[in-house]
Amino acid sequence: MDAVSIHEAKTQFSRLVARAEAGEEIVVRRGRTPVAKIVAYHAPTAPRRPGALKRQIVIAEDFDETPAEFAEYMA
Repeated sequence: MDAVSIHEAKTQFSRLVARAEAGEEIVVRRGRTPVAKIVAYHAPTAPRRPGALKRQIVIAEDFDETPAEFAEYMA
């Protein structure tokens, strides 16, 4: 995985995109800090089915209640 500066990413964007299309991951950094990654886009293989997880996900009755250990943060 190669890392480039934001300036280099701006000036070499087309080349970086071509490298990403070839399967490489390029990290973009601001100074020494990584801030973004350029990777190839892969379209979904199957269309989404709304409701596919119906009745498989359960939300607890106390979902909206604040846990006792977090009460001090809410004051």
